[in-house]
Amino acid sequence: MNIILWGFIGFTLLYEPIIGYWLYQRFKIRVLTNPTSRIHYYKVVMLGLWLPTLIILIVVVNSELTLEELRVIMPSINTKALGTIVTYVVIGVALLYSVLLLYYTIGYFISDKVKNKMKIMKQKQMKQIAFTELLPVTKKEKAIWNQVAWTAGVTEEIIYRGLLIFAFNTLFPEWSIWFVLLCTSIIFGLAHTYQSLSGVIRTTIFGFVFGMLAVALNSIIPLILLHTLIDYVGKLGDENEKD
Repeated sequence: MNIILWGFIGFTLLYEPIIGYWLYQRFKIRVLTNPTSRIHYYKVVMLGLWLPTLIILIVVVNSELTLEELRVIMPSINTKALGTIVTYVVIGVALLYSVLLLYYTIGYFISDKVKNKMKIMKQKQMKQIAFTELLPVTKKEKAIWNQVAWTAGVTEEIIYRGLLIFAFNTLFPEWSIWFVLLCTSIIFGLAHTYQSLSGVIRTTIFGFVFGMLAVALNSIIPLILLHTLIDYVGKLGDENEKD
């Protein structure tokens, strides 16, 4: 099992940070002359996420590794790892953030005020994004982008908050949970090298908070739902989005 875990850590350090970055640079060049390459790139991204996830599930079926060890179980509050105060603060912040996301999601479709506010926010955000060529433009691209969003929500949580945390805990039992979360969140951040340094830092912080939430709830199921919701809300407010 340890060999499999080491191989998996090696994969997370190699594929997205290096190969994924190289594929994105190629895409940036191609999309300038061939906008249809955006759809092809979306499919490559989803393949790169689903393939290791399926391999993880195959390992679960054919080894002593269980879904429970990957935290693919119903949530239950665990105060031992992070401490009572930190645990409830993390859960409370996550709940408030989820409510806020739901407010904007629902409000976008029923309130012109919320919708206009989100469009203004999206315009400001677009000026700061370093990977605008990746964002969908056509109706077909947006439909596939939705698939990318929930793919990331499911697979990244299984990979980075599920198996990766388990791998570090198993291979380095002497490490504190805080150091394990730091290492796994850095690897998660490096998986987003295409977003420039600011994107790597932002996703590293995101990964650390989500790692704490996974430990606090002893489950990645709520994280999958929250991650998918974040990605979905992130696409609302597109200037050229059709009602």
